[in-house]
Amino acid sequence: MAKLKIGDTPRRVEDIRFLTGTGCYLDDMQLEDMAHAVVLRSPHAHADIRSIDTAAAIGGAGMVSILTGKDLVAHGIGPLQPYEQVNIYSNEPFCFPTQYPLAKDRVRYVGDPIALVIAETLEQARDAAEQIDVKYAPLPAKTRIQDALNGGDASDICLNWSVGDQQATNTAFQSAAHITQLDFRNHRIVTNSMEPRGGIGEFDISTGRYTLHISAQSLHMARDRVAETLGVDATMLRLIAPDVGGGFGVKNFMYPEMVLLCWAARIAGRPVKWINTRSDGFVSDHQARDNDAQAELALDAYGNFLALRVRSIGNLGAYLIGSMARIFTEQFVKLPGGPYRIPAIHVDVSAVYTNTVPTGVTRGPGFGEFANIMERLVDAAAREIGRDPAELRKQNLVSVNAMPFMNAIGAVMDSGDFAANVEAAMKRARNGFKYRQSASEAKGKIRGIGIGYHIKATFGAPDENIKLCFDSDDTVTFTTGTQAIGQGHETSFRQIISDLLGIPTENIHYRAGDTDLIPKGGGHGSSRATFMAGTAIHMASERIKAKGKRIAAMMLEAAETDILFQDGTFSIAGTDRSVGLMAVAARARAEGDLLDTLQNFTREHHTFPNGCHVAEVEIDPETGLVTLSRYTAVDDYGTMINPFLVAGQVHGAIAQGVGQALMEHGAYDADNGQLLTGSFMDYCMPRADDLPAFDLSFQGIPCTTNPLGVKGSGEAGAIAGFPAVANAVLDALNSYNINCLNGPTTSETIWRLLNKRQVSLP
Repeated sequence: MAKLKIGDTPRRVEDIRFLTGTGCYLDDMQLEDMAHAVVLRSPHAHADIRSIDTAAAIGGAGMVSILTGKDLVAHGIGPLQPYEQVNIYSNEPFCFPTQYPLAKDRVRYVGDPIALVIAETLEQARDAAEQIDVKYAPLPAKTRIQDALNGGDASDICLNWSVGDQQATNTAFQSAAHITQLDFRNHRIVTNSMEPRGGIGEFDISTGRYTLHISAQSLHMARDRVAETLGVDATMLRLIAPDVGGGFGVKNFMYPEMVLLCWAARIAGRPVKWINTRSDGFVSDHQARDNDAQAELALDAYGNFLALRVRSIGNLGAYLIGSMARIFTEQFVKLPGGPYRIPAIHVDVSAVYTNTVPTGVTRGPGFGEFANIMERLVDAAAREIGRDPAELRKQNLVSVNAMPFMNAIGAVMDSGDFAANVEAAMKRARNGFKYRQSASEAKGKIRGIGIGYHIKATFGAPDENIKLCFDSDDTVTFTTGTQAIGQGHETSFRQIISDLLGIPTENIHYRAGDTDLIPKGGGHGSSRATFMAGTAIHMASERIKAKGKRIAAMMLEAAETDILFQDGTFSIAGTDRSVGLMAVAARARAEGDLLDTLQNFTREHHTFPNGCHVAEVEIDPETGLVTLSRYTAVDDYGTMINPFLVAGQVHGAIAQGVGQALMEHGAYDADNGQLLTGSFMDYCMPRADDLPAFDLSFQGIPCTTNPLGVKGSGEAGAIAGFPAVANAVLDALNSYNINCLNGPTTSETIWRLLNKRQVSLP
């Protein structure tokens, strides 16, 4: 039987069912007497609803019910509430429009839900939805940040917020020998998970309890919010997630459909299933990024960073959803200087509403946006003062000897050797670069290299529950409130338990994805799972070993102080007398004193995964085609539970960062708010042949603020990939005197820049 240690590299146990087609995803589920639902969505970005006529639709074959906003009010269904409604620093309430699960009087974006159609079959529901006659009175649509700012309507502004010492920052700029200033556009992206969103609602009339089967990342959080909207206690709602085919943040917050499916099941008196189509997903799934910024970096005559000044405005879309107010404030400015030593920082942040799909989170929310600002600034400063970008970074990075380091905003980074990461990454990346550059020039092409340093603070829910139960068949059942969405939790958590308690991994049962299994859970987001649940496992293991020592001492007729625990066995020090953990658990069970442990962990500190990523690109000036030819990364994720799984997380995140840099762009028609990139015919996603083999290495320095020393690895490439590629492109274009680049670096964008044609992105 396999006892694993932290640092071992077993393959994922969950892959067996995933690769053999025996997994259970939401669309695989077929409940008895189940009806099917379709959501009718607004075709207008902004309009008043004059009337909704369902007469023709309700008489169609197989119809069960059609629900509208008026029905919603009549049944006492409330509006959706954002998770944060008040500025935690000033207690100033955020301004936000009311969002009902079904629009009642006005629609605010293309895709806003209008009606829920329930029928015996999916085809019948679709046919009926086409028969609903909705009369609209179109209103002017605002799609861009500047539209909201120029509209003169205070309700378009969600928040204005600032952090840092403005006076000290201004003083530092006045004494600066050099100031680098850049304007940024971090364009909108559409987060496409492999499995679309969906759900199945159930209602038990005998108990009044709802059950919602859902493809989601944060079940307990969603449960509480859905229950609030339904007007019931959270105990009257159970959320269950089967296998989840990817999340990346898009499945993190509550959606209208979660409420609608519970309500529909009650109305229909039977289970109701809804699976989003890919085309509807483009106009109903939360989108991400989308902020403008003006940034300045002050340097002294020796190239030392003196101060950073940033003014940023984020586009929330039509509504304030989930934790987006916090993303645009606290999370955005947690590490504004990144890994750099910057004495004075001041950041102004605003967030506005537009008639576009609401923005949510995607890998590295807040940190990805600011990393792009900071890393682009550093490269621009290096060009302007004639310094090597890597050397300028090393000069200004927080040193390993300065740890723990408090930045100018008050965040304390506990560990890391940033300069060593840059040194190692650049040594690997620059090996042979001059030769490759010459070879490109011989072909009439240009080549560049660019750096993107990433660092983030793990956020997400601040506490986590896990449970360890010893079963009568000498197995252990592990239950967690985190959520697996492809990270390999079933493997890595078993590995931690096996190492700490000496239990063979095949004797550990994994349970998750059910709000009835455990009192509360933080789900998954912001690379929190291993840090939070792993720390809770460690705390539970210590309690189990302490209690087990008392029982083992009685069984071995020895003093408790003489009992040692190692590799699943309690023994008397200096003797060969011992008893196994499972025998101790059996004795405890027989005496009614179980070893079972429910453990909560509430974080007091963040972890800070970080690393240096280097991209190398080749550009064809004739066509503007950008080819990513090499990608090197040296990362610090602290202690790695399973380096094999870490590498998989890094690969996926890099693909997303590169995708945003080179091709992905959620573009809207500025006049009518229609999404121009509403399918994979128009929205380009990276594929295998767009990416080189990644050169990855790890220089992990254990985190000092949790017992496992872990930091989190899921978002690094998504944060660093965009600025690394953008800096590489600008490096290649340096001889053309092109110093500014926004939006994805598509062939058309580069061709227009090289040919001095105006670039105008939606």
